[in-house]
Amino acid sequence: MSIYPHMKIGIVGAGNMGGAIAHGLLQLKLVEPANLYVADIRPEALQPFAALGANTSTQNANAVREADVAIIAVKPWTLPETLHKLRPALPPRAMVISVAGGVALERIRAELPETPLFRVIPNTAIAAGQSMTFIASDGTTREQEELALALFAGLGKVMLIPEHQMSAAAALSSCGIAYAMRYISANMRAGVELGFDPNTAKEIMLQTLQGAVSLLAQSGEHPEKEIDRVTTPKGLTIKGINQLEHDGFSSAIINAVKAGMM
Repeated sequence: MSIYPHMKIGIVGAGNMGGAIAHGLLQLKLVEPANLYVADIRPEALQPFAALGANTSTQNANAVREADVAIIAVKPWTLPETLHKLRPALPPRAMVISVAGGVALERIRAELPETPLFRVIPNTAIAAGQSMTFIASDGTTREQEELALALFAGLGKVMLIPEHQMSAAAALSSCGIAYAMRYISANMRAGVELGFDPNTAKEIMLQTLQGAVSLLAQSGEHPEKEIDRVTTPKGLTIKGINQLEHDGFSSAIINAVKAGMM
């Protein structure tokens, strides 16, 4: 039994983000497969969802005709034209959620003047139900905001924020996934150099990071306090920390996040 057994959700675009959202909705049983509609111009991109019982089509309008919630996950530069073409097919009751990065609500409003609108920035961990998702809204009721929050809360953590903070949120979280992957990859390479096989090095790093996240979530402390607990005088950890800073680790992270601003 799904959490939203009667809600009909249409997803336009089954690429990295649209596909991740569709997988998350289905795998976590947030929506009945028969009530999920996915459209993409590439038939091969639709096959996994059809196999799970979702409705699929190569015509975008078919994904939104009966939708209570229409999720538009197309390339940013194609969003205005896509919305213009979809407008006649959208039911009057439908909420529209855009996950096209960098396209402001004002631009979306120009195509859909009467529609409740949401701009959403998830990250790819949404496929595993562990996204950090940010939502900004325009022309919506509190009830509709609660529905959008609840829908994406089933796919990880979610925050309703002012639209002017969306670019910074994307730099921290959406780009942050890639930065975290690069950190894990670097540690794996170090582990191999120290004598572990790659899979063992990966397993060690995943558990280490899960432990670090759990510590912070449980204690509520600043990360530097947890660092202080493990850096003993003349110990190995403080030598490693100092080497990281000598090589510009913190500055590199800060600069990468700032470079990721839209």
